Amino acid sequence: MARKDSDEKLQRPDLSAAENDYLRVLGERIRVLRARHGMTRKLLAQDSGVSERYLAQLETGHGNISIILLRQIAEALGNPLPELVSEAPEQPVELTLLTQFLSRLPAKKLARARNLLMAEFDGSGETDRRRRIALIGLRGAGKTTLGSLLAQRRGVPFLELAREIERETCTQIHEIFSLYGQAAYRRYEKRSLESLIESHDAFVLAPGGGIVSEPATFDLLLSSCYTIWLKATPDEHMARVMAQGDTRPMGGNQEAMEDLQRILTGRAALYNEADAVLETSGKTAEQSLAELVELIGG
Repeated sequence: MARKDSDEKLQRPDLSAAENDYLRVLGERIRVLRARHGMTRKLLAQDSGVSERYLAQLETGHGNISIILLRQIAEALGNPLPELVSEAPEQPVELTLLTQFLSRLPAKKLARARNLLMAEFDGSGETDRRRRIALIGLRGAGKTTLGSLLAQRRGVPFLELAREIERETCTQIHEIFSLYGQAAYRRYEKRSLESLIESHDAFVLAPGGGIVSEPATFDLLLSSCYTIWLKATPDEHMARVMAQGDTRPMGGNQEAMEDLQRILTGRAALYNEADAVLETSGKTAEQSLAELVELIGG
């Protein structure tokens, strides 16, 4: 049964032009999907529990809908909610079908499928990727220490992505987060990575530990650089950071360690997408460097 209009209708606040444009795009997307599924507005109202009147407001860009009601509409249309709310243009049918196919594959086959696609369609090639080495992992894994040693050995620049972002923006990292927020930082991060790849044929790069959380940026890194996850235990991460003179991580004591463990657990599957994994716990820098050189083949 459809909900009553009084329960559904939301009072729209004053919205910016960009917000109004987004509502119009969202409404048009719902209208197109409804038509594609051969559903009348009445049928969509019955299946979603959202009244026809409110659906009409929504489709014309006049309904500032709640996420719960939008979820009901997405389920009734048989479309994933993220696809419905995406600000990107509708993706080609072929990409949708490919995404659906890949979503059914187990993790091990997904990794193989990605490698096959990169080998077939990536114009840069494996040789180009191996000239650009990226060391990923959390702070304290040894990215700066090993990265600078490896770059010196290979005769290429050692670059820290955070420093490149600061150089391009003329703003320190903590100020970017404070003034503009994390979303802005991620945009600068991708832009700086693109610039480095375009301007350098070879380097050793140490990106921030959170680069894996932004799919487009992480995919750019994986497809353009030979990536190695420098892996360490939470205790070793914490000890190395403190040895560098930064006692802030221990400000929350046990809570800080639990946060670190949660971050490692949450990112482990993403870090594991790297071309290789190097365990640095319990090893000297010289031992880890020797293993790193062997991993990348010189």
